[in-house]
Parts: sequence; C-alpha cells; structure tokens
Amino acid sequence: MALDVDAVAALLAGRPWVALTGAGLSTDSGIPDYRGPTSVRATPMQYGEFVGSHASRQRYWARSYLGWRQIGQAAPNAGHRALVQLEAAGLQGVLTQNVDGLHAAAGSRTVIDLHGRIADVICLDCGRVSPRLDLQQRLAVLNPGLTEAPTLEHAELRPDGDAVVEDWHDFVLADCEVCGGRLKPDVVFFGESVPKPRVAQAYALVDRAEVLVVLGSSLTVMSGLRFVRYQTKRGRPTVIINRGQTRGDDLARLKIELGCSETLTGLAAHLLAAA
Repeated sequence: MALDVDAVAALLAGRPWVALTGAGLSTDSGIPDYRGPTSVRATPMQYGEFVGSHASRQRYWARSYLGWRQIGQAAPNAGHRALVQLEAAGLQGVLTQNVDGLHAAAGSRTVIDLHGRIADVICLDCGRVSPRLDLQQRLAVLNPGLTEAPTLEHAELRPDGDAVVEDWHDFVLADCEVCGGRLKPDVVFFGESVPKPRVAQAYALVDRAEVLVVLGSSLTVMSGLRFVRYQTKRGRPTVIINRGQTRGDDLARLKIELGCSETLTGLAAHLLAAA
C-alpha cells in the first residue's frame, strides 16, 4: 500500500485536484454499494416506473421508509474525514454520486451532490422541497404497523436507502402538504438525468483542477464517467482508487485497487506532512 500511496502523493503534490466519489467511499459507514466485490445484485427503481404507477410508489416508499432508519443514522467514516483534511493539500472540492450527505456532515466545504440528497423530498407536481425527517414522521403515523425498526443486513439495504420489504401492498402514501401531489426523494433515479445547471457546476469545479481522483466508483453510469473522459480530452491525469474494475481504467494515469478509507488516510498523512 505504501508504494501506491507514494505514487498518488507524488502526482498530487503541489497541484490542485478534485475528488469524484462513489458508493465505495461510504461502505465503511455501513452503506452498501451497488457493484463492489461484496455487493448483492439489485435492481433499483426506475424513474419511469416510479412516476407511472401508484403501486410502484407504494413499493418504493415502503422500502425506503424502513431503509432510511439505517441510512439516516450513518456517520462519516475515516475516508470522508481525510478528504476534509486534504483541503489543505490541494483538494478543490468533491463531486459525489452518493446521496447520503456524508461529505457535508464530515465538514467538506465544497461539495456538488450530482445525484441529489436522500435527506430531501421533492413534490413532482409543485416542486416544493421539504425535509425527509418530516415525511418519515408522517409515514409513521399513516403506517403504525411498521413502527418497529428492523435490523437490515447488507443484502437487504441499498445505497439509496431502499430496503427489501415483502409486504408493501397496504402501505399508505403521504402526499404533498401544499398541493396533494406525488412525493419523491430529491435524488436522481435511474433513467433520470442530472439537472443541467448542476452538471455545469461540476465541470466548472473540474476545470479548477489539474488532477481528478476517482474514489470508490465503478464509473458504470455516465454521470461520473464523463468527467474522466473530459480529463482525458484535456490531457490531464486521472487517478482511480477502487476495489474492482471500472469503466475508466483504460483512461487512468494510476489505478489502485485498495479501500478508500485506508488509502485516503495514508494520503492525508503523506501530503500534510510534506505541506
């Protein structure tokens, strides 16, 4: 590991850089990933399915209601904390594909949540955004039979707070308190696009950096891979730190197959000592 960290540190030393993070960074906080070596194959809810069917929304919210009780209690891990420290060693900001809000909770100053935040809820009909905690309380009142919080295993929980629930047909949905419309977590579902202004902000942040460091992402979806391709077109290097293969491996200057927390902790110690 020492040689790997040394190689990354040598590439980053004295240069501005940006981190692009995926679900692999949050696994040490108890949040599983979709495609890591220990992940269980799962089929996430599609946007068209969610908006097109009342039954699909029942199924989603019954599962998400239970999953949130574990996701909502997750705390930043050593990797998140190391990224805060690395702001003193050239880190310009974080682009994250995660929706857990743990970068902000750890204290990162510049974070662009590419896929939104699971802690917020949006009305699909009037656009009002409200806190997830308020909705959880309303759902608890409407569904008193689900008041006992389960202990969810890795295979039953997903990075977006979705949990495996078999009996969801009687789940009572809560509607928007303003217009009575359909509520959805304020996150980008599969089949949905990242808002263009957010993408523009992300490119502006990458433009400030000489190096892009990918952390814990397989780069399977284009919302992350496009920034690696952008770096390559500009002739600037990308470092990938991820357990397992990614779609950007052939574009990376360095690829390291180690855990994010251990690598970032070592990198912070190395760069800050040299600062």
